[in-house]
Amino acid sequence: MAGRIEDYALIGDMQTAALVCRDGTVDWLCLPRFDSPAVFAGLLGTEEHGFWRLGPAAEAEGAPAPSDRRRYRGDSLILESEWETPDGTVRVIDFMPPREGAPQLIRIVEGVSGRVPMRSSLRMRFSYGWVVPWVHQVDGRTAAVAGPDSVWFDTTAETHGEDLTTYSDFAVEAGQRITFTMSWQPSHHEQPPLPEPENALAATEDFWREWVAQCTYHGPYRDAVIRSLITLKALTYAPTGGIVAAPTTSLPEDIGGSRNWDYRFTWLRDAAITLSSLLRTGYRDEARAWREWLLRAVAGDPENLQIMYGIAGERELGENELTWLPGYENSRPVRVGNGAAGQLQLDVYGEVIEALHLAHMTGLARNDYASLLQLKLIRWVEQHWDEPDEGIWEVRGPRRHFVHSKVMTWVAVDRTIKLMESGDVEGPLERWKELRDTIHRDVCEKGYDPERNTFTQSYGSKELDASLLLIPQMGFLPPDDKRVIGTIEAIQRELATPDGFIMRYPTSADAGEENVDGLEGDEGAFLACSFWLADDLAMIGRVEEARKLFEKLLSLRNDLGLLAEEWDSESGRQVGNFPQAFSHVPLIDTALRLTASGAYGG
Repeated sequence: MAGRIEDYALIGDMQTAALVCRDGTVDWLCLPRFDSPAVFAGLLGTEEHGFWRLGPAAEAEGAPAPSDRRRYRGDSLILESEWETPDGTVRVIDFMPPREGAPQLIRIVEGVSGRVPMRSSLRMRFSYGWVVPWVHQVDGRTAAVAGPDSVWFDTTAETHGEDLTTYSDFAVEAGQRITFTMSWQPSHHEQPPLPEPENALAATEDFWREWVAQCTYHGPYRDAVIRSLITLKALTYAPTGGIVAAPTTSLPEDIGGSRNWDYRFTWLRDAAITLSSLLRTGYRDEARAWREWLLRAVAGDPENLQIMYGIAGERELGENELTWLPGYENSRPVRVGNGAAGQLQLDVYGEVIEALHLAHMTGLARNDYASLLQLKLIRWVEQHWDEPDEGIWEVRGPRRHFVHSKVMTWVAVDRTIKLMESGDVEGPLERWKELRDTIHRDVCEKGYDPERNTFTQSYGSKELDASLLLIPQMGFLPPDDKRVIGTIEAIQRELATPDGFIMRYPTSADAGEENVDGLEGDEGAFLACSFWLADDLAMIGRVEEARKLFEKLLSLRNDLGLLAEEWDSESGRQVGNFPQAFSHVPLIDTALRLTASGAYGG
């Protein structure tokens, strides 16, 4: 049985990622890419769908024991889990080296004290648990082959097969190290080179030490910021610069419900805000790589901009259901692909242009096509900004005139005007200034409720939406504007959970009415929105309240500093795909804002 979402640790090689539970079980791993079919899909099913458990041998049948403590080795993605047993103490070191050849998952068992009996149980299942591979021995190595995939298993321990599972039973003494490596290779290729786990460990540690050293943030929340930056780096697909929203699919927003989506793609919105955080903390190479990814993905057809693409720029992301998987805690369906890719979300134009603008302002080397793309996008916005859309939250109900979408079209025009005023591009400046004023006036007239002194989710609606918190952050109105303050206070009243976190929007409709998002069930508090509230509170001068909310949000992270998409206040647990870029980015942004304001404890 899978653990709670917050029980998992992330390891990865910037091309794919694995989730390791507290009990030493790898329950999720897609090979060779983030969006490839999983070879371990126990997270969304049962042990029959693939897992790899490594830990102290059980003395009796029952659930494996969780580690007594775990941590990342310094500022890295190298996981260390320790168990204290009656026979002694043992440590398991899990990591995936940044790859040059075949992807590898390496596990090193290290004896700390005594002599501890151990067991490795490896059940490989390809195609999300659907396909049982042919497991056989080749030159003393264990190979698992099915269709286009092969996985090679190497260890210094003895192995045996039983019940379609590969076992290793051994004991480790103080100072002794036993290594295990799993490598993926296309099945028609020659076997991959024999792994060198110890050399790979040293190289992986060096990689992360050098990468973290580039960070320019040295404030009081450095540990939280660094862990979030490492997580964002881990979600970056190194060959192309694309950034996945999360490394998982179908972890539910509502346990037992149907709000289960595949997040292993590059949302332009998520990637753009990730780029912003990386630029603000000194990571220019990642920003440059993402900009190049964007230019390739959009290519010569910016009029048909999608809200998301595959990690190499793929456009076809058809959504399907994996009917043989019961889902995380019976949350069905399990989806792969994402049908929202074809939605119209006007806000994306603003986020992309804001990211390009920030890259330009921070001195990223000029790219003429990026400037040309920006002008093409604005010409499209000029023709379509006043249309209804599905909005930032990808509602599957009818299109509406979402206020946040209109605000972000204003951002797109505003940032382009600034680029023109700097002399870097030419265009119809006066016409677009008039367009900027028209959008601003339209939002203030149609998206604002003067009786309640708040902006609303959409034109003519009485509902609120947490995306309205971005109005002052985007510069649409100044923080001290009474309409901004009124909106912040209205969201606190109407969208806050009892513990003070923020919902995206009301999901439960009145009797006989359809939810605004066209879906059944509810969801947890959206963590990004709660960070946005902390930002806004700091901007309007309520810095102590902002600090308390921020530090309360930090307390929701798991013991390794990781956050899912949402927080279920009723059950007190993380929900949604994990770890989530859209949670870690605003954590970084809020830390920077609070540090600049001097609003921190201690």
